[in-house]
Amino acid sequence: SKKVPSFPSFVDVPGPCEPEDLIDGIIFAANYLGSTQLLSERNPSKNIRMMQAQEAVSRVKTSEGDVHALTEVDLFISTQRIKVLNADTQETMMDHALRTISYIADIGNIVVLMARRRMPRSASQDCIETTPGVQEGKKQYKMICHVFESEDAQLIAQSIGQAFSVAYQEFLRANGINPEDLSQKEYSDIINTQEMYNDDLIHFSNSENCKELQIAKHKGEILGVVVVESGWGSILPTVILANMMNGGPAARSGKLSIGDQIMSINGTSLVGLPLATCQGIIKRMTNVECLLQGLKNQTQVKLNIVSCPPVTTVLIKRPDLKYQLGFSVQNGIICSLMRGGIAERGGVRVGHRIIEINGQSVVATAHEKIVQALSNSVGEIHMKTMPAAMFRLLTGQETPLYI
Repeated sequence: SKKVPSFPSFVDVPGPCEPEDLIDGIIFAANYLGSTQLLSERNPSKNIRMMQAQEAVSRVKTSEGDVHALTEVDLFISTQRIKVLNADTQETMMDHALRTISYIADIGNIVVLMARRRMPRSASQDCIETTPGVQEGKKQYKMICHVFESEDAQLIAQSIGQAFSVAYQEFLRANGINPEDLSQKEYSDIINTQEMYNDDLIHFSNSENCKELQIAKHKGEILGVVVVESGWGSILPTVILANMMNGGPAARSGKLSIGDQIMSINGTSLVGLPLATCQGIIKRMTNVECLLQGLKNQTQVKLNIVSCPPVTTVLIKRPDLKYQLGFSVQNGIICSLMRGGIAERGGVRVGHRIIEINGQSVVATAHEKIVQALSNSVGEIHMKTMPAAMFRLLTGQETPLYI
């Protein structure tokens, strides 16, 4: 039998669970509210996914009425599957392979689990994080939406997300670097000679790039921004300014630029928080009235930002083809990343759209050619990337929702 390689060693995936526990499976207590079916495009945006989740909750609650009997269930989560068991009888009510889960939403104490009815043939087996792709036609797919209620709603959603990352690490361990070609010491030696995050450390530590701004706005007026995730793999995971509303406070100030990373708003840090949480904080803080002296109808918002270009520069140093790049791509979007590998050290970020490879634009390049170009590249691999959501906004594929 083939011996599974024990390296490269991976840093534990951030999340509420121990990775080993997710491999075996963990259980959360929840109440099952019901299920409904929706038709969806194959890769809708996250905004549309959230609207679908809210519609599913509305449908289930409407069909059941305000007062209804709840079914107590055990929600079993592992790197292989998600099962729903009746808490009393332990009978299996639902059983979904993890790879068929398209989206998880936590709305207050509600969890919505969205699963594909069947796995499309063209779906990537390697891509373990569902990332919106570029336009892929308008074919409708059946989505089954299960709605649950739990005090641990956020933990459940985070655990399922973590399960995807741990599953990918297990995939790499089973199919990764051959011990005969590359010893752990060789890989470690290469890693230790490379600087972390390309030039991000220098950029973030430069005080000239870190600014505290006061943005004036009218009372009751929204800030007028769209923010997106900086991407897993960022040196400081936070939100990036992706768009500004014409005539809005952010645009009027002339102090902000597309690509700026927002560290905090009115003293509340956004670093390390999920996108939806950051959006909620921005909305709430924007409504906090901090009146400007002498101007009763004007307020101000304090932002701490790091000025960054909208395009991220990546430099991967790969001395030989035998050194695995350590990330996967689907439709030009980076969908998973090996922690501690040469790609992470070069500045690769999950959820980013690849714009250029070694000076050549790949915006309109087929998926297979992008994979081929990366697989065959050695030496210094230069890439330019940006958050996929920002790319869609800038190319008019998505309508901005300002906050």
